Amino acid sequence: MIEELEQDATEEEILLAQKIAEDAEGGTRHVTVGWSRWIVPVIAVSWSLFQMLISSVILLDSTIIRAIHLAFAISLVFLCNPLMKRTPKGRLLAYFSRTDSYTLFDLILAGTAAVLALYIVIDYDGISMRQGLPLPRDIIIGISLTIMLLEAARRSLGLTLPIVAICFILYSFFAQSMPDALSFKSVSITKFISKMTMSTQGIYGVPLNVSANIVFLFVLFGAMLNTAGAGKYFVDLAFSLLGGFKGGPAKAAILASGLTGMVSGSSIANTVTTGTFTIPLMKKVGYPAYKAGAVEVACSTNGQLMPPIMGAAAFIIAETCNMAYIEVIKAAAIPAVISYIALMYISHLEASKLGLKGIPKEELPVFWPTFLKGIHFMIPLIVLIFELIVLRHSPALAAFRAIIILGLLIPIENLVRAHRDQSSYAEALKRSVVQIWNAFVAGGKNMMGIGVAVATAGIIVGVVTFGLGGIITEAIEFLAGGHFFLILIITAIASLILGMGLPTTATYIVMAALTAPVIVQLGAQNGIMFPLIAAHLFVFFFGILADDTPPVGLAAYAAAAIAKASPIKTGVQGFLYDIRTAILPFIFIFNTDLILHEVTSFWYGAWIFITALTAMLAFASLTLWHMRTRITWYEGLLLGLITFMLLIPHLVGDRIYAPLRALLQGTEAAVFTGTRTGSVIVGAAALMLYGILVYTQGRKQVQSS
Repeated sequence: MIEELEQDATEEEILLAQKIAEDAEGGTRHVTVGWSRWIVPVIAVSWSLFQMLISSVILLDSTIIRAIHLAFAISLVFLCNPLMKRTPKGRLLAYFSRTDSYTLFDLILAGTAAVLALYIVIDYDGISMRQGLPLPRDIIIGISLTIMLLEAARRSLGLTLPIVAICFILYSFFAQSMPDALSFKSVSITKFISKMTMSTQGIYGVPLNVSANIVFLFVLFGAMLNTAGAGKYFVDLAFSLLGGFKGGPAKAAILASGLTGMVSGSSIANTVTTGTFTIPLMKKVGYPAYKAGAVEVACSTNGQLMPPIMGAAAFIIAETCNMAYIEVIKAAAIPAVISYIALMYISHLEASKLGLKGIPKEELPVFWPTFLKGIHFMIPLIVLIFELIVLRHSPALAAFRAIIILGLLIPIENLVRAHRDQSSYAEALKRSVVQIWNAFVAGGKNMMGIGVAVATAGIIVGVVTFGLGGIITEAIEFLAGGHFFLILIITAIASLILGMGLPTTATYIVMAALTAPVIVQLGAQNGIMFPLIAAHLFVFFFGILADDTPPVGLAAYAAAAIAKASPIKTGVQGFLYDIRTAILPFIFIFNTDLILHEVTSFWYGAWIFITALTAMLAFASLTLWHMRTRITWYEGLLLGLITFMLLIPHLVGDRIYAPLRALLQGTEAAVFTGTRTGSVIVGAAALMLYGILVYTQGRKQVQSS
């Protein structure tokens, strides 16, 4: 069984990986003794209960909900993260950086920050009456809240986001002193505070609203699944299905990470949850340590692309783009699925190149017993998807009902197990309460960084609306020299750099405010028309890829700790595996069929899926320079041509059919010369070429053997 095969990963290495994940999401301070050890758990559970109640029981004003949400998040950050992550020399600084107990300083900061966040609630009526005319008290509290929020972001997320936010704040105050091309009317402190801390256009803006009303419940749902043991179940299930195939552990890792990534929303947590089991097994069948870690990093990172949750970003995208949630899922479906299948194919090609085999059948779990053992985990997932996609209920209601069902299943499972083992029912119920408690604690701790991140990102979004948006458009256009493709490259690089130190949701919010509108506007100026969702998915994809981009990618560090490999080497290899994902955003900007924009025919949608998947398989072979055998230079050129023809068929089709359409204009035959007709013919030709290439590769393989 899998447990017996985990010999390559020592307990110390697994604990190191778990510590990396926990420090990244749950803070570096861990108090385990004394009464104070209950402070954070009680606050986190209270937050989880509050979020559950407002989803269907308590009706509160949206602004009040946002303020309470931020108060919980910012207080937890100050309690869970000391002033400095590394213990410095000197007794005073060491005191402020203690990780085993709370300092009076941090307790005061946490309480003060919570009160500052709640000020808009405390004086709700007064603030509503004096919008735009703040009192001196309002300004002092607003400045204090902004400083506290930036410090909380530094403690939980690092320097990247606070520095970016500070630059934007300073820019807004000194904009009039900038060169003409970069200047706009400077903002007064009164206007800044009125917008940022006394309205819903800054800190308390749309990002915080989505975090408070939707994102938290999905993070809590993922925490409950993980606490209940769903992560281990998905790993066992994946191994029972794929473990025996060539390079089976890698394929099982990809399937397991896809299942857990649908709801976890965290590439780091996904890496640790599944990588603990999969990486040692990949090494056991012959994968080099850094490649075993890289496979896990690539599939865990891509887990946030998978509908229906997409790391909770789907809901923020829907809110930002003012479109139905189901439309976001529809747009993301094909790119996400073909990316995952292509990664599975990459693992197969790597196994073929290395001459690897699968795990012996007798050492693998049997599928049906494994499937039935954890089938109850499928129930809340099915309910969630059914509520979201079929009944089209609100995300908050769907997540609430899925959590309630999972909360009922946990004690039922423990009671059934107690009955089977003839153990104490009381102990089973006690264990259930502990599991639910731990899940609620994990939900609150996992959300604190996201809550602070989206509130800080709200500052940047607010500054952009002061007049910076037009300047950013002009600056990017100037840097790109008017070349639209260079505009996309600049945006992609900016998303990668910013995303190295931020959660995916925060990266998306910032880049959506700064660059997504720019892409649409400059694309239109260059004669390239595409829907707003394409631009938003573009920055979202590259924000995700930052999690395995050296030198900061934390997912790579967690995987390398388990694999006993170099983090940089693991991250580089993981990014090379993810190149196939990196090309997809560029493609659906130029070929919106890939995101099913204005595609209403099921059969045409199926055709798009088949051709796009084949293109990904061809590109995967090209990046690894291998199919059934090593490819030659001319086969590489042919694979590149096939990829291009399948992913952007209309570029070729338009050039072929434009003269024919002009010739047949006004005739009945003209109906068969549309863009999609040309695209289908080009795609069919490319599929034939790929089939011929697969056949010749098969012949070469037979001859070489």
